[in-house]
Amino acid sequence: MIALFDIGNTHTHAGLAGGGKILRHIDIPTAGWKTGAAQRVAAKFFGAKAISGAALCSVVPAATPRVCQFVKSKFKADCFVLTHKTARGVGVDYPRPATIGPDRLANAIGVIHFCGAPAVVVDFGTAVTFDVVDKRGCYVGGVIAPGLNAMTDYLHEKTALLPRIKIRETTSVIGRNTEEAMLIGAVHGYRGLARELILELKKALGVRRLPVVATGGYAELIAAGLPEITSVMPELTLEGLRLVWNAHQPGAGGEAQCRLGQCAIF
Repeated sequence: MIALFDIGNTHTHAGLAGGGKILRHIDIPTAGWKTGAAQRVAAKFFGAKAISGAALCSVVPAATPRVCQFVKSKFKADCFVLTHKTARGVGVDYPRPATIGPDRLANAIGVIHFCGAPAVVVDFGTAVTFDVVDKRGCYVGGVIAPGLNAMTDYLHEKTALLPRIKIRETTSVIGRNTEEAMLIGAVHGYRGLARELILELKKALGVRRLPVVATGGYAELIAAGLPEITSVMPELTLEGLRLVWNAHQPGAGGEAQCRLGQCAIF
């Protein structure tokens, strides 16, 4: 079995994988790696499982060594860190590949494996990111927008009368109170944002049909009213980490390899 860590700004999404699949997963506040709280939660989550190694992607550099130290002390195992240099199963055609978020590379690896290429991943996390894989199987760039919570929290913090709200489904299109109006802006507004960007990405890629996979905390909510999103895979980032870890093992088989072969362009 292997341990997986997708270290995000708000949460670390940790998973346990074995037998070619994600067995279970948990969200751990990323700030807890500094205080020791995250280590305690992670230790309880993994328990006494025999862990042969770990793979991680991180957008929080300060947390990365703490997670690796946890892996070393808890499992006596090595920690594989995904970067543009260690990625397998996806090519990279990007001017400054070192600036690509490793979680975005994990998403690209996962979407190629499950959907082929071209394809797009929409990750509804702290930020909403669109990751684009072209027909060669190369990561070529994407789009970044504020996340739903970031947008609504900003409105609450910067205005005197707007409340902090919990994001949920709304069928209304005209708000009859402040909270309802904010929900419409968040839920319907972000569906509109995603719809328009997917349309433009189809044009840019020169395709009429495009697999679009949603992942992240609000993936199911937004995708429920957006037929342009073809599937929801909450664990796509962890799956990408699992695949790339397998690809680096001696005698790695075809499952972990890019279906379209290597096409890295640095």
